[in-house]
Amino acid sequence: MQTCIRVVALVLLAAAGVFAQTSETDRLAHDIFKELVDMNTAESGVGSTPAAQMLAERFRQAGFGNDDIFLGGKIPRKQNVVVRLHGRGEGKPILLLAHLDVVEARKEDWSPDLDPFKLIEKDGYFYGRGTQDVKEGATFLAANMIRWKKEGWVPSRDIIVALTADEEAGDDNGVSWLLANHRDLIDAEYCINTDAGDFDERNGNPYHISIAAAEKKYSAIYLQTTNRGGHGSLPRPDNAIYELANALERVAKFQFPVDLSPITKEELLRESEFETGQRAADMKAVAADPRDEEAARHLSEDARLNAILRTTCAPTKIEGGHAENALPERAKAVLNCRILPQEDPKTVLAEIKQAVHDPQVEVGWQTLDPKRYPPSPLNPHLISVVEKVAHDKWPNVKVTPFMDLGASDGKFLRGEGIPTYGVAGAFIELGDVRAHGRDERLGVREFYDGVDFYNRFIKALVGDGK
Repeated sequence: MQTCIRVVALVLLAAAGVFAQTSETDRLAHDIFKELVDMNTAESGVGSTPAAQMLAERFRQAGFGNDDIFLGGKIPRKQNVVVRLHGRGEGKPILLLAHLDVVEARKEDWSPDLDPFKLIEKDGYFYGRGTQDVKEGATFLAANMIRWKKEGWVPSRDIIVALTADEEAGDDNGVSWLLANHRDLIDAEYCINTDAGDFDERNGNPYHISIAAAEKKYSAIYLQTTNRGGHGSLPRPDNAIYELANALERVAKFQFPVDLSPITKEELLRESEFETGQRAADMKAVAADPRDEEAARHLSEDARLNAILRTTCAPTKIEGGHAENALPERAKAVLNCRILPQEDPKTVLAEIKQAVHDPQVEVGWQTLDPKRYPPSPLNPHLISVVEKVAHDKWPNVKVTPFMDLGASDGKFLRGEGIPTYGVAGAFIELGDVRAHGRDERLGVREFYDGVDFYNRFIKALVGDGK
């Protein structure tokens, strides 16, 4: 009778969303996750080095030799850790990537019973800074590397895990530093990045996995007007703020043309399969002919789809004037531009200048990353493996290629000829993305599913000699 009661209790706990650690790897993953979240690896905290050192020691204890572990970086407090599991040499290595730093968080900004730098399990969730971005991904990779080493698994090719610094700060201490100074440590046929792509669920039910094969490039354009100014009691039509406002109004009416890559075309086609009605028809129409203006106009009403279709530039900062009682001598606005990877920034600047259409308004680059980051070619084998492993666990999940609208360290690898694919691994409820925000959290079930998914995924990907 007691045994039956315990079984029923376990079933009820599982149904209620309470999940126990069921394996040695789960327990290890929990311990690593807790250590990582409990470290304040934000810019104002301890840096990434304590986390990198902790993981390096865990790799040593698992049996990785010193020659297979690299610990280093440009700045002593911002080190990276790279570890290699040797395979049978049947192809170039694959690289698995996550970052160890996180965005700033203040305890007073979070709910009173939470601390951003303490892993707290509550109501079926893990709370803490980095639980969505991206210490869960670092944990998936670290825990499974240790598991694979202890199991004695020998993949078809080497597996490299790089857990890096400064993705959030944007400095060159992480992936870009490794590429410039230790390319041999991370050189690979391609990279799988846990900090990109999406695993989406609705009402707790997984339904969509997107694999990021490209990302937009972040740059910024400024618009500036200057004027001789004067006394505020003597207003004139030639006012710097009026001129800037008129320029911004013209920018607001301007749209960049639709420009699909093979990735975004396939993204629209696959997404159309789980849409209905006019939305599905418009997706198919634009994928077939990007010049279909009516279908593109319908899709552009959705901010996400609009950003998939074209480069965007939106005003995010404005400043002007120097005194309340003086006509402004200067007014300036900054446009946050997210440029399609296949598009030339020179064209973007020229089109904004044409939209402004005013020689009195200075238009130029506020910030410009001059490097090109081409989309990664679609990888049918990788996509088919994700589909197979996902369908074994979640039969109704759809898998689509995807262009990430944000930014990650994957761009540096693409820029140096290493194709990169974002595979997040952990499902997040639609509308509950809290990365960089208050009360960041990840479902407990989703965390352990992510650990298991990455084990199955990488073994299926490189365990068969492909």
